[in-house]
Amino acid sequence: MAKVLTGKVVSLKMQNTAVVEVSRRVPHPLYKKLLKVGKHFNVDTAGKTVEVGNEVRIVETKPISKTKYFAIKEVLTKK
Repeated sequence: MAKVLTGKVVSLKMQNTAVVEVSRRVPHPLYKKLLKVGKHFNVDTAGKTVEVGNEVRIVETKPISKTKYFAIKEVLTKK
């Protein structure tokens, strides 16, 4: 089963690649306050037109390049 994540496009400065930030909330180990933790993924655009700020759903694929192993499945909200 491939991972499916939701995130926001933060950069489009590479060819056929977008950088998507996936955020999640995790409790602090000692104080239990919820903290926002984010991770950036290089994502294959595969002919889809996206803009910075769009909310997208990404899906795990076989490695496309050294750092790219996700592809855009759908654009949820347009900016």
